Amino acid sequence: MSKDKRWLTLILLLFAVSVSADHLEELVVTASHDTRTIDVANGLEIAPDIAQLLKKAPGANVNSNGPLTGIPQYRGMYGSRVAISMDETQIAPSGPNWMDAPLSYAVGGQLESLEVYRGIVPVSVAQESIGGAIDVQSLRGNFTDTENFELAGRVIANAQSVNDSYHVDSAVVASNRQHRVRLAAMTENGDDAEFSDGHIRPTEYERQRYDLGYGFRTGNHTVQLDYGYNDTGDTGTPALPLDIETIEGNLYGLNYHFERAELISLNASFYGSDLDHTMTNYKLRQAPATASQWRRNTASGENIGFKLKTTLFDKNGASTFGIDGFSEKHNADIDNPNNSIFFVESFNNAEREILGAFLERQQDLNTLWQLDFGLRYNRVEMNANKVNGTPAMMMPPAQALRDAFNNNSRRQTDHNLDLVAKAWYRATDQRSWYVGIAQKNRSPSYQERYLWLPLQATAGLADGFTYTGSVNLDPEVSRQIEAGLDYSNGTVTFSPRVFYSQVDDYIQGTPSRDQAAIAFVRMMNAMNGTNNPDPLEYTNVDARLYGFDMDWIWHMTPQWSLSGLVNYVRGERDDSSDDNLYRIAPLNGTFQLRYMADRWTAAIESVVYDKQDKISATNNEQKTASYALVNLSGSWQATENLQLATGINNAFDENYENHLGGYNRAANPDISIGERLPGYGINFFARVKYEF
Repeated sequence: MSKDKRWLTLILLLFAVSVSADHLEELVVTASHDTRTIDVANGLEIAPDIAQLLKKAPGANVNSNGPLTGIPQYRGMYGSRVAISMDETQIAPSGPNWMDAPLSYAVGGQLESLEVYRGIVPVSVAQESIGGAIDVQSLRGNFTDTENFELAGRVIANAQSVNDSYHVDSAVVASNRQHRVRLAAMTENGDDAEFSDGHIRPTEYERQRYDLGYGFRTGNHTVQLDYGYNDTGDTGTPALPLDIETIEGNLYGLNYHFERAELISLNASFYGSDLDHTMTNYKLRQAPATASQWRRNTASGENIGFKLKTTLFDKNGASTFGIDGFSEKHNADIDNPNNSIFFVESFNNAEREILGAFLERQQDLNTLWQLDFGLRYNRVEMNANKVNGTPAMMMPPAQALRDAFNNNSRRQTDHNLDLVAKAWYRATDQRSWYVGIAQKNRSPSYQERYLWLPLQATAGLADGFTYTGSVNLDPEVSRQIEAGLDYSNGTVTFSPRVFYSQVDDYIQGTPSRDQAAIAFVRMMNAMNGTNNPDPLEYTNVDARLYGFDMDWIWHMTPQWSLSGLVNYVRGERDDSSDDNLYRIAPLNGTFQLRYMADRWTAAIESVVYDKQDKISATNNEQKTASYALVNLSGSWQATENLQLATGINNAFDENYENHLGGYNRAANPDISIGERLPGYGINFFARVKYEF
């Protein structure tokens, strides 16, 4: 970065993030004690990966392995530790490496809001929320007040220069006072992204999405039926050993809601999905020179779940109770298109079922104190069928691993108890104090328990190591405490939080003690001329995570505002190993200055990340340097129905490395194998939105 650019960046540090602004096209982030709700429907965000919007909420970030594979990170925890729900449904990714992370099924142009629960999550929100929770709501349209049907809809189209991409999304809703029908379709396509020194290959992508919904309302009763079909085509994931060839499948949801104001609320949801996924190491990226190293992985995931929740209101608060269940089943088979004999059953009917019950009480003691208490019990049952593979028929180490897995007792049952207690004290009309404590649990994922052969099927961990699972893993148990302040005087608003989490039995890859696994990796290196490190195995260790996050806004005038957020989290092993946790976001902040007129708005933003040198030696993690980016954006409400927007991301074409962006795994003349993937270069974007 030049000296002039550094001075400009320092000046921009005075500015703030788009945290709150009730105006035309601005991205509205509505704050409450417990949540940050991002208004996706009106947000100026053109990335194909909706997970990128999480960076607008304090404490949140994204692990990115490709253009559509964002994995949420919240206060240092990520993957299955962060609960994701979409329209009262849950999705377990079909791919063992989370190429289809849950938020990849949320299409930005068809959504209304993205809600991030701040800190400790109420037990009624999610079954396992040891690392936070995120809820996504689709734009379903509204019932009307008459018997006559009305037609409403919108079309969104945008384009970006950094990858020559486009996105077109349309939705139409026909509704009256009792019925509403929604049809929606989306298509998007992008090429390999650019950075200042070349291209990031492969980062091309293509996807289509089709949705149909029907809602019926009578009196206080509402029933909603939704169906979605996802079709993702050739999409690069350069931080992973394979790329996406296809992700396709069906998503179903049936929801019932009854509410009588100030008395009772009933909610019931039933949902499911069947998803198929194929990935290769030869179609999008340069294929291995030796035909024997070509790989294709065909995976599938079947999910089914339900949730029944009742809330009773009284003059002193509300009581909520209910039950929920979720079942997932996974298969993944590796083959070689050049060799019909080769196969590996990496997962064979790996099943994970949770049945939970919860009770929650919100109590207003008086006008000053509010208390929340929650209790949840989860029964987690897991199992998997026997496995096999060509390596186990030809190589003694692989045979030993297969036989040990098949002869083990693979059925496991965990009994987990979550406890939550939170309190708010309203000191004045402008200032409230908060404290919360909790115990949260998470049972192992199917990868962590049932990965029998050293492979990189690690739910998107993307550290370059091969792993084996451990059937006898214990659940993670986190004991959390957080405290903070909510302040607002109408002109200035800010909400700092400090947090600490002690995690017993944290599931972490550690150097394998299995001589068969070590021998297998070394034998494969000798056969293929590779130098892969000795494998890791999932084990229980202890860990702690602590830090600070805050968002704020200052409305200087009716037109001008400064806003921002800052995040810091530290993740450490808390056992005999003096090591850091892997892939933890460094200290970062987003700062923005915004001007809002009657029909147009403009903003200048700086995104600043500190260096990250608190890295994991176990995962052979690399340090990253600090960097700062400048973004510009603006929008114009041309007519009541038509809106135009444009902007520039990374306006100075800064060459930087995102610590959460992973390492390059694909042959590329511009980026070495194993090198940190660079962030995207300068990007001009434009968007048109028409509503009727």
